[in-house]
Amino acid sequence: MSGRVLVAGVGNIFLADDAFGPEVIRALDERPLPSGATVRDFGIRGLDLAYTLLDGYDTAVLVDAAVRGHTPGTLSFIEPDLPDGARGGPPPEAHGMDPAKVLALAAHLGDEPLPRVLVLACEPERVPRGDEDITPGMSATVLAAVRHAVEALHHLVPVLLADPGATPALRRPDESPALSPAGVRPTAAGGAEDR
Repeated sequence: MSGRVLVAGVGNIFLADDAFGPEVIRALDERPLPSGATVRDFGIRGLDLAYTLLDGYDTAVLVDAAVRGHTPGTLSFIEPDLPDGARGGPPPEAHGMDPAKVLALAAHLGDEPLPRVLVLACEPERVPRGDEDITPGMSATVLAAVRHAVEALHHLVPVLLADPGATPALRRPDESPALSPAGVRPTAAGGAEDR
């Protein structure tokens, strides 16, 4: 069995450690993933990501900063619950990049089931306050985690390309040993709705 994998960096480069996802994608330019993996930085373009999720991928790995209560810089591998795609009302809005809203919109738009969605999340250290529009610069801790995320993706993606249903584990001791439950939904650092 083999599949197509989307690796999607999400986050706002102007909001401190929320830039983690785009920074990981930039680092992958220097160390590309194997063929069969599509790597894209979506930044805060939620609608773009929603439509891309409908392009026939078997698995999508979202790379994002997410407050989960761990030590800053900790990587977690999460499999969130996917929305059912019920069309009983208006389509969910996906302005900004709240991953839960983007997944709900993609489920609403598509006739086929969404791909399997996994999240490679990094615990942020610098979380913007609600009144801050711009908080430039990532913390040294999260910036160091970028290299570890690239290493993790080079381990995870080949496993997912070979078997989209596999449950690969992260290999470093400060990362989840296997997929974490989606007890904390993957959101922007600080839970910002509109990144």
